[in-house]
Amino acid sequence: MENSKRKMISNAPTKECQYGGDCYRVNPVHFREYAHPHIEKLLVKAASLSMVEIPDDVKVNKSVFTEQLKIVSSLFPHLSCDSTNPEKKPKQEPTTSKPSPVVPSAGVVPSGSVPKANPKPSSADNKNSIEALFAERRAKMQATQQSKSAPESVVPAKQETYTPSRPTTSNNTGISLQKALPRDINSYFPVVAPRGQMAQKLAAAAPYNFFLTTITASKPTHAEPLSVTFQELLDSSLGELECSVQMNFMVDIGWLLAHYFFAGYENVPLLILYGDETPELRMVSQKKPNVTAVKVEIKTPFGVHHTKMGLYGYRDGSMRVVVSTANLYEDDWHNRTQGLWISPRLPAVPEGSDTTYGESRTDFRSSLLTYLDAYKLPQLQPWMARIRKTDFSDVKVFLVASVPGGHTNTAKGPLWGHPRLGYLLSQHAAPIDDSCPLVAQSSSIGSLGPSPESWVLGEIMASFRKDSAPVGIRRLPGFRMIYPSFSNVRQSHDGMMGGGCLPYVRSTHVKQEWLKDYLQQWCSRVRHRNKAMPHIKTYCRWSHRGLYWFLLTSANLSKAAWGVYNKTGRFEKPLRINSYEAGVLFLPKLLLDENFFPMEANKKHPQFPMPYDVPTIPYAPEDTPFFMDYLTQHK
Repeated sequence: MENSKRKMISNAPTKECQYGGDCYRVNPVHFREYAHPHIEKLLVKAASLSMVEIPDDVKVNKSVFTEQLKIVSSLFPHLSCDSTNPEKKPKQEPTTSKPSPVVPSAGVVPSGSVPKANPKPSSADNKNSIEALFAERRAKMQATQQSKSAPESVVPAKQETYTPSRPTTSNNTGISLQKALPRDINSYFPVVAPRGQMAQKLAAAAPYNFFLTTITASKPTHAEPLSVTFQELLDSSLGELECSVQMNFMVDIGWLLAHYFFAGYENVPLLILYGDETPELRMVSQKKPNVTAVKVEIKTPFGVHHTKMGLYGYRDGSMRVVVSTANLYEDDWHNRTQGLWISPRLPAVPEGSDTTYGESRTDFRSSLLTYLDAYKLPQLQPWMARIRKTDFSDVKVFLVASVPGGHTNTAKGPLWGHPRLGYLLSQHAAPIDDSCPLVAQSSSIGSLGPSPESWVLGEIMASFRKDSAPVGIRRLPGFRMIYPSFSNVRQSHDGMMGGGCLPYVRSTHVKQEWLKDYLQQWCSRVRHRNKAMPHIKTYCRWSHRGLYWFLLTSANLSKAAWGVYNKTGRFEKPLRINSYEAGVLFLPKLLLDENFFPMEANKKHPQFPMPYDVPTIPYAPEDTPFFMDYLTQHK
């Protein structure tokens, strides 16, 4: 019956929410975009909203479920009665009465209304928009506080963290732009690090500056010196923020602005370049004039803006670069393993300096400028001017990036994709024994071809195997691929939902079952992340002597990310890349003046902080990689 009702509503969503009865959201925008049949069935059966009988076995907090019922009933009133039963038809409201208001999120204009040109938000409008942006965040965190007493052995970790309650509206918990209001950050974020200590933590992480995100359900990571929260990237000890850029694929603007709010930077200019469109991002500048959000358009349908990078400008003229693997929304900073490289504080160059002054040994500044220039966005021009006047000499990693398009070599060698990595390895990596395999690790796997030689061994390894040894007869190194198995995900902190960041599908795998021979389990007991599924992406080679090189990147093992040569070209074969990606390459010669990074502590240098356990563990014969298909079956 509810399906026939839905046909009467032209704006009713047809795509179902992937979380089904587990959905915790209380944002009207979400319910405009996704159908929730379990809620709609209850509305159809009841004569009115007040007569809906909430089942005892609802999967979310009942107060939030009540809020969801109100939202769906308000958005789609046709679902609130059964047309076949006259007794259940609702009373017609007088035509003079006003409809029940639905607070939009982040400047989303309610259906039927006409936005004013160049709206100037009042302080009340600002408060309402911020309230809407953070409503879901508040609901989740309040429920987390309430559920702490639940026995861990009985309540699944996913429910412990996400079971929401109805958000309160008191001034003590509401978010506002008024600085005088209390700022209870612990009500919003599950892990909050002490303030004012990030600069000290970063100094202690030298020379690698390589961090993993904290894991909500793994308490040892909360105090681990090499674990960080997003809030710490805005810590005052790193500098007084003047402006910033966030470049990413997925951005939950409410979650992001909450961090800036609690750091005291809610009115600081923020430029966001994103790949995944949402109504909140599209309209946010109408409510938050200091925020500029730009969708990065890509000509090919097979590419995405996948880069995850932050640029932070400080009031003293210095700046900082952060390269990450995490999207800017809560789930990616919750129970997923993510990696970040955080640059040192980079001062402004002295007035009158030569244009070459302040370049790093790795040419990081010029590489970053070339990458930013590829966007062709006027909003980035002031940042490029600032970068040209910034001293990058303390940066000792290489930028390895990808931009969409067809590419050929330049006078400086290849600029993008896997040829760029190969070029850097040939210039700076110590000679590597061919018996050392390439160990790849990513959160997704693309279509790699019908055999290992199709692309991985035939093209990727041609670049990833390179070193500075003289060219000669070499044997092809081995290949290993770390990707979570079904059993890895099933025992994760979030159970099967832990696989939500692993979008590998069965239909792709059946065309490349040869990959099973190369797969390795996710295992990270040393770093207390064995049950935190990896969204991090890394590539490296090591032997018993040490780690030859390590790459942290947003690039999954896919042709779209790394590029594929056009073998049908009559002339020079251009490299075809579909996506934006960014990563940093750690080489021991540049950071330690050694041929290896130590993988165990020694008196001379700190060990390299590997994100997973070494040696790796191959799949057992009965193991299968985790497929996203399992989640649709599990729903």
